[in-house]
Amino acid sequence: MSVARRVAQSALAPVVAVVIALIISAVVMLAIGVNPLDALRVMVDFGDSPSQQITALVVVLDRAVPLFLAGIAVAIAFRAGLFNIGVEGQYRMATVLAAGVGAAVVLPGPLHVLLIVVVAMAVGALWAGIVAVLKVTRGVSEVISSIMLNFIALGTASYLLTGPLRGSEPGASIITTSDIPESGWMPSLNGIFDLLGLANPPRQLYGFLIVALVVGLLVSVLLKRTRFGFDLRASGLSPSAASASGVDARGMVVKTMLLSGAVAGLIGLPDLLGRDHSYGTEFTSGLGFLGIAVALLGRNSPVGIALGALLFAFLDRAAVPLQIAQIPSSVVTIIQGTIVLAVVIANEVARRLTRRQAERGSVVAAPPTGDGGTGPALHAGIGAGEPSDERRGTPA
Repeated sequence: MSVARRVAQSALAPVVAVVIALIISAVVMLAIGVNPLDALRVMVDFGDSPSQQITALVVVLDRAVPLFLAGIAVAIAFRAGLFNIGVEGQYRMATVLAAGVGAAVVLPGPLHVLLIVVVAMAVGALWAGIVAVLKVTRGVSEVISSIMLNFIALGTASYLLTGPLRGSEPGASIITTSDIPESGWMPSLNGIFDLLGLANPPRQLYGFLIVALVVGLLVSVLLKRTRFGFDLRASGLSPSAASASGVDARGMVVKTMLLSGAVAGLIGLPDLLGRDHSYGTEFTSGLGFLGIAVALLGRNSPVGIALGALLFAFLDRAAVPLQIAQIPSSVVTIIQGTIVLAVVIANEVARRLTRRQAERGSVVAAPPTGDGGTGPALHAGIGAGEPSDERRGTPA
């Protein structure tokens, strides 16, 4: 099969799902008295002047960076047949502690930023590691434990924010940690606009965009071009078959959750290092749950996740213009919700079709007197990118 054909097949389900979701959303908007064409016109209007257009583009990119990291964190677990629904709690815990450490020290610029990044990744990995340990030692479902840990993380973050790490004055309406010194800020990328001869927008383009791109590239290489990635996908497809092939399936659960949590720890850093410079009660929330939708839309591929993050960022940015135009901003929520539902259905249909094709291929390729070994079947399954019956219902 050619590369172009494989790409087309991978993109078919998300594209069809988005089209169906837009049609359903248009019907819903008509039902609530909103003209879909008017809503679409407002959503794609980036302004009249070049400065307004560049600013709108920067808003979309800044919003897409944490969504991309959230999608990557979720996708790593998905590839191993795990559902890390605790990304929300992992990044909230990582961000509040990284903010506290970053505000407590003064270091040269690169070292200060590196310290904050390392702390965030370590906290995210440790919080996700709790889920992994519970699963491999007690058989606790990662879905249940990660959901419970989300509540614990939010409560702990609130305690730290209002107690040991509080930096705002008593009686302040917005409670925050102390501000991170300027040496711990991530420089913006607005200089790119000057080099390209474009209008320099008042909004700062997050320098963490480069970090996110590097993370996406490294994760892609790790999952697709290394032995670790092969073992991870093998464990997700069939733990028993992977164990029979010499893979430590239990160990892979721990390693996968640690990696997923480490990436999750980075989600809050674009806003922390590029805009807010402190963690507070109004810090961006819900990114972990949106990451699940982005990962599903991108079919766990870094390129697809990037496109999904840009789509959701575009929809989020449209909420304010819709309100200004006297159109309910809930239109954005309707579109996002229908996209998620349509993608889940489309992915399931694509999974079943791919499974049938793989099964037919295995039957044709099997020798008349085969011994029923797991090796070829395991390789065929990984190529198809679909989970075994032991992991049915979890996106591959």
